[in-house]
Order: sequence, then structure tokens, then C-alpha cells
Amino acid sequence: MKTKTKAIVLFSGGLDSRLVVKILEQQDIEVIPLMFKLPFSCCSFDNSDIKNIQIIDCRKGKLFEEYLEMLKHPKFGRGNAMNPCIDCKVFMFKKAKEYADKNKIKILATGEVLGERPMSQTVPAMQKIDKEIGYELLRPLSAKLLPETQAEKQKLVDRNKFFDINGRKRQQQIDLAKKFSIKFPMPAGGCLLCEKDYQPRLKDLFNKEKNISSEQLKTLENFRHFRSENSGKIILGRNEAENTSLENLNKKLNWNIIIPEKIPGPTAIYENSKDKKLAEELIKVYSSKDLELRKKFEKLKI
Repeated sequence: MKTKTKAIVLFSGGLDSRLVVKILEQQDIEVIPLMFKLPFSCCSFDNSDIKNIQIIDCRKGKLFEEYLEMLKHPKFGRGNAMNPCIDCKVFMFKKAKEYADKNKIKILATGEVLGERPMSQTVPAMQKIDKEIGYELLRPLSAKLLPETQAEKQKLVDRNKFFDINGRKRQQQIDLAKKFSIKFPMPAGGCLLCEKDYQPRLKDLFNKEKNISSEQLKTLENFRHFRSENSGKIILGRNEAENTSLENLNKKLNWNIIIPEKIPGPTAIYENSKDKKLAEELIKVYSSKDLELRKKFEKLKI
């Protein structure tokens, strides 16, 4: 009995990668969806309908440290915010290639669509990525617009059954999803590194901290952030839900904490004990509806 050809698909949970899984399965290829969990991704999809998903978690341990180092020093630059899109893909795809080599899998495919992302999904960007990882990635959704890869030349896959999708419109993908009876989530969220409001907080953290924890990164997503004249960080909740979230995060951060008891107000955590008085002042100010009082602290906001 002939052994099935295997392929790894870089799987995000979105429509494009789901389509690639189905396209390759229709060529009688055994597909292994490989999902990366990254420190700054805020996408969350229900993938319970996808079989055999393998996870590479970059939110902790050595991979977390490697990812942050890449983010601090991206070889190919950034987009309009802190997003090093090409370097991020190189990081993931290199790890995926290592996984493929370890498991003797010859096909490595992605759901990338030519022209869908301005920084990382152009022909020059795709060529840079392939060169960096030392492998010609298979991109079935746009394959007919791209040079033939080794996997296609070696007849591991049938190029004729691939597509020529280009651009940001998703109608062709939606039509394919209907044809293949694929359920897919609506686009939601994305990468925090692309958000300009997130940029100053992350830059501040990189400038002030050498050893960054995942909990510190988690605080950057919400709350009010201040940097004192002592260079200490002070964080305030903006509502009851954030107060609770801040208390939970602080169980691992183990900073100083103030939880107002006599009057309703924001919970505050602060890393430098010298900033206790300032933290108490901020709690009073942000418990008040007097916006004029807050102006005095604007220079400390991040």
C-alpha cells in the first residue's frame, strides 16, 4: 500500500489557511495544520473542526525569548507601527521548516495570497522569505501567479488544481469556501503590533526592561499606563473588569498593589515602592470626574 504524501500547512484558523488544507486534501495529501501561538496575536478562532492541529507556542520559554529578540532587531524593518511582518514570517516559517525536516515532510504550504498584505505578501517579500528559510513555500491560492516551486516540479502536488487569487478582495475565497462546504470565521482582530496606540507602550517597555515577561506584555493591551520620575511603571484599571484583570495579572507580576476600599476607584499596581504616593494620587484623580485634575499627569502617561 502506497504511503500518503504529507504536507504541513501554516494554519492561522482563518479562511485562507482552511482553504489550503482542503485544496491539498483533495489531492489525497495528508495535511498537518501547524498553528503558531504568538505573543502579540489577538485572533482567536474555534478550530475544533480541524483535525490533527499541531501547536508551536511562542508565548513562553526559549521561543518567547527568541521572538522578542527578533522583534527588537528586525532585519527587514517594520510596517507603520511595531510590526516586523517579514521577520515574523521568517521566524515562524523557519520553525515550521525545522518541524517538517524532523518529521521528514517535504511539502510546506501557507494560505498567503499575493497582494493581500502590503508588506509581506508581495512577490519580492515572498522571495526574501523563501531565501531566508531556504525553501520554496507552496502558496496554493496564488500559485498560478508565482514561479513554479520544487514541490510542483517534482509532481508532489498538481499545480493545475491551484489558483490565481490576487489582492485584498476575498470573494474568490468565499466562493471556494461555499464550493468546498467550509465553515470559516469572520475576520476579527489581528496583530497588536500593527496598532499605533500599542506602539509607545511597547517601545517604553523595551527601553526600560531587559527581561520581559508575558504578563508585562499582557498589561500593555489595556489599562492606563504611567511612567514616574523614578522610572517606575504604574498601571491603573479603567473599569471593574480591568480592575479584576489587573489583580489577576499581578499575582504573577508581584508588584505593589492598591485596591480602593472606601470609595469606588481604579485598582493600581506599581513596580517601584517609591511611587506609592503617586499611585495614591492617580487613584484619587481617576476616581474623580474632574478632567482638569488629570491634565497635571498627562506628561507621565504612556
